[in-house]
This record gives sequence, C-alpha cells and structure tokens, in this order.
Amino acid sequence: LCSIFWEDGIMSGYRHPKSSALDCILSSFQMTNETVNIWTHFLPTWYFVWRFLVLSYSLDFCRDAYYWPFLAYMFLVCLYPFTSSCAHTFSTMSAHARHICYFLDYGALSLYSLGCAFSYGAYSMPDRWVNSTLHHYFVPMAAFNSFICTSLSCYSRFPELECPRLSKILRTLAFVYPFVFDNIPLFYRLLFCFGDDCTWNDTIAGYFYHLLFALLTGFLFASHLPERLAPGRFDYIGESGRPGFSAWPWGTGAPCEGPILAVLRLETEPWIIFLFSLMTSLSHPLHWSSYTLNHKNFCFICIARESG
Repeated sequence: LCSIFWEDGIMSGYRHPKSSALDCILSSFQMTNETVNIWTHFLPTWYFVWRFLVLSYSLDFCRDAYYWPFLAYMFLVCLYPFTSSCAHTFSTMSAHARHICYFLDYGALSLYSLGCAFSYGAYSMPDRWVNSTLHHYFVPMAAFNSFICTSLSCYSRFPELECPRLSKILRTLAFVYPFVFDNIPLFYRLLFCFGDDCTWNDTIAGYFYHLLFALLTGFLFASHLPERLAPGRFDYIGESGRPGFSAWPWGTGAPCEGPILAVLRLETEPWIIFLFSLMTSLSHPLHWSSYTLNHKNFCFICIARESG
C-alpha cells in the first residue's frame, strides 16, 4: 500500500489504491476503515436538506434580505457533509485523485465555517457590537480567512511524506484559526457578556455544548487517539477522524439553531415549529437541554427582525 494512503494506527480495512469509481461506491456498502466516515457525512446531508426544504415552503428567501445570511448558512451546511462524503468515497481511485478529493473536502469545510460566520454575524452578535467596525467587517474577514485556510490546508498535503509533523501542524492551524475567529461573538458571550445588554444569557449552556464538541474534534484530530494507543483495534469504528469529524457538522451547528427556530416562529404554523424543534433536539448531544435552551433564543431574533 502506497504510504500516501496509510493512516497512523490504522492497520487494516484499506481499499485498493486504484479502485474504479464503481468500486468506490460499492465499498461504501462494505466494512472498510472509511465506511463509517462516508455514512456519517452522507446521512446528515439529507437531514439538513430536508430541514432546508421545510423552511423554503414558508420563508421568502428571494425577497427578504433578513433571511439571506440564514439561506447562505443552510446551503453551506448541506454542501459540506455531502462533499466530505464524496471525498472519502472516491479518495482511493489514485494518489492524484486522493489529493483532489481532500482539496475539495478542505474547501467545503472552510465554506461551512464561512456559513457559520454569516449566521453569527447576522443573528448572534452581542448587542454592544451591533453596527461596530467588527460587525461590518466580520463576514468579509471570515471570507478572507476561508480562502487563506483552504490554501494552507491544501498545501499541507505536499510535505506530508517528508515532514509529517509540519504537515499536521499546518493542517490543524488551518482548521483552528477560522474556528476561533468565527466564534469570537460566542467567546465574548461566554466570558465577558453579562447583564441586561446580553440577551442570550439564559442560553449560555448551549454555547458550551458547541465549544465542547469543537474542542473534542480538534483534540482527536491532533492526537490520533485512541488508535495511537492500540494500533489495529480501532480500524473500523472509533478511529480519531471518525467520531471527531462526524461530530463536527452537528456540534458546530448547535448555536445556529436559535436563529433557525426564531425564523420559523415568525412565519410558520405551530405544528411545524414543534416538529422542527423536536428534530433539532434529537440531532445534538445533550439534546433535551438544547431543546429547552433554543426556545429561549426566540426573543432576541424576533426583536432584531422587528427593529430591522
């Protein structure tokens, strides 16, 4: 097996490095060391698509500019897991195809981060930051970060064989930096925002859930645990990339659920709100707490909508 296909601590379950496209698709229905990764990205894609379609029946995405950041977020949150699923499916066609697949994967992840920035900038800014310089340039800076970090993560694949440590550092930095920047409004709410000017104080636990999942993802990716401690024991289920990046689409979307539910409340029937809220609560860790907290987010977004 060519070293470019080899993963640290993974001893078995590899697919043929020159598989055809059909072989790659069929392998997703067999137990390999990529099967879990493929399906844990493919299935959430259609869950998010379903949520998007439900919203599209009741919201005027084309004419009402208030919903445009939300539209961008929902589009990118559907795009990322689907792209990642395809990248992991077809990454064993050749060494060249593997690079291309993961370039697309890194680009989709950066766009997903940008989608979160759209949502945070529009709906999650602390009250005292609204219309500030940071607020005005938050999304353009996030777009620039996405371009730089996509380039950096793609470049990190080239020194992977000669300098694996440098490659790992560059790739980790490319993922961590946009996460830190995009979450500046959330970090501020968690650490410094208290009192009457912080509308979302009651939902601070929801931000902790989000940050916990993101930190867990980064830790597993950087440490290669648990497969580093027991090579060969976690070849199919439990390898660091599987639970880490499977958790990423769900955990990072958690703080955006308040705006989603608030938008629903403005123009949809109560039964749709209930169904959407129930599915939201089941899609996140500590889901029942998140379900309760999300309903407390309505007031802030509704006030923002009416004042706009």
